[in-house]
Amino acid sequence: MSSQTPTFALWNKLSKVFGGRGLFSLGVSLKAPYFRTVLPTVREMAPGRCVVTSPKWWGVHNHIGTYHAIAACNLAEVAMGMLAEATVPTSHRWLPKKMQVEYPAKAGTSLRAVAELDRIPEFAEEGRELDVPVNVYDKQDKVVVRATITIWVTPRKG
Repeated sequence: MSSQTPTFALWNKLSKVFGGRGLFSLGVSLKAPYFRTVLPTVREMAPGRCVVTSPKWWGVHNHIGTYHAIAACNLAEVAMGMLAEATVPTSHRWLPKKMQVEYPAKAGTSLRAVAELDRIPEFAEEGRELDVPVNVYDKQDKVVVRATITIWVTPRKG
């Protein structure tokens, strides 16, 4: 069995060529259509770290013209998912289990979500929860959303 998920292997291939990051990001949005609402672009993807950006466009506006809080959560989930694809070995699978979110500031610009683990954990034969912290920043590098997304990681069956 390969040590890289197909998603991470595709990132490693496409991210090195002109336009590849955009093509990869489009593929992510086609695989998980709800992600399209934030028009995500994966900028970095490695075990334990992922950076995803999203423009501020009318489709993510709330009633006061800022970036909608739940759209920002969607962006955080994209970053967490790509981190998980780069971190969890192919012998295991992951599923989101819960999400805790704080909104310390209004988001009036495009956003950058950074999912990052302090260390890459060991993945054993029993299931485990893994908390993935994600900070979402505005263009002035102010944290506008702070999230912890817990994923449930278990060995693949058969």
